[in-house]
Amino acid sequence: MAFNRLHLIRQVDLFSLKLFLSAVEERQIGRAAMRENISASTATKRIQDLEEIADVKLFERTPSGVVPTPAGRVLERYLRAIFGQLDDLRNEISAFSEGVRGDLVVASARSIIAPFLAKELGDFSREFPMVDLVVQEVENARIVQAVLGGEAEIGVFAAAAGLDLSGADVVPYREDRIVAVVPRDHALAGRESVRFKDLIAERFIPVAGLREALEAAAARNHVEFAPKYMVRSGGVATSLVQAGLGVTIQPECLIYRDMLDQVAVVRLDEPWAKRQILIATAQGRVPGRAASVLMAQLLDRPPASA
Repeated sequence: MAFNRLHLIRQVDLFSLKLFLSAVEERQIGRAAMRENISASTATKRIQDLEEIADVKLFERTPSGVVPTPAGRVLERYLRAIFGQLDDLRNEISAFSEGVRGDLVVASARSIIAPFLAKELGDFSREFPMVDLVVQEVENARIVQAVLGGEAEIGVFAAAAGLDLSGADVVPYREDRIVAVVPRDHALAGRESVRFKDLIAERFIPVAGLREALEAAAARNHVEFAPKYMVRSGGVATSLVQAGLGVTIQPECLIYRDMLDQVAVVRLDEPWAKRQILIATAQGRVPGRAASVLMAQLLDRPPASA
């Protein structure tokens, strides 16, 4: 059966097209099925039906998953434009509704949500109770990807070397510093500042979210980065420091006053210790009314409030 535009319109639903995009991004139909909350067999059947209707192979099947064919890449490009326009349509129509309402998904990392976003999102939610606000905790490296993939409308992330920001509109939000945290009785505790090479010589307890920055710093200093520990949260790292198991670095905003009885905070004298927090939205996509209001609120707060 040759490609027939009218047949495609009549036979293919938007959900199947969204499933196709999920399979492209996940590179496995099973993972795409989980993401779209359907069974793997149903997802496979929908993809096969889509290929039959289009009369062209859309995926190459490999032992590790699926890869779009050249025809699949063409379909992907057009579908991203179509779904982007549907989002714009929804957002513009919602502006005619009285009051601020609708769904709003914000993606950010734990080290940003706790010290910066939590209070402001709470204020926003109380002021606009008809907005269904969803906060997704995402690894920093995936936040921009979540925004561009339509999983979130707003992403708040820390600038980092190697992050691909193409396709995103980015504005500054806050600034913070990465600091060293050592036991109170440690030899480095009395120093005004320390360098990375001073810390890496100790029993170092890295936080997973900073791993790329630490590996790059180790490479610049020509030392091996092979820590004995690796934890996901700054709170856990600080607990291990309090127990005398080593030293760590983390954002200064995560150091609370009650921790200072057992640990010392020392300035990290490195160019990358200054942390820029940025807000990302999808380039060329009209923000919904709720997203626009939240953006205005976040950018209106003075940096000192952090």
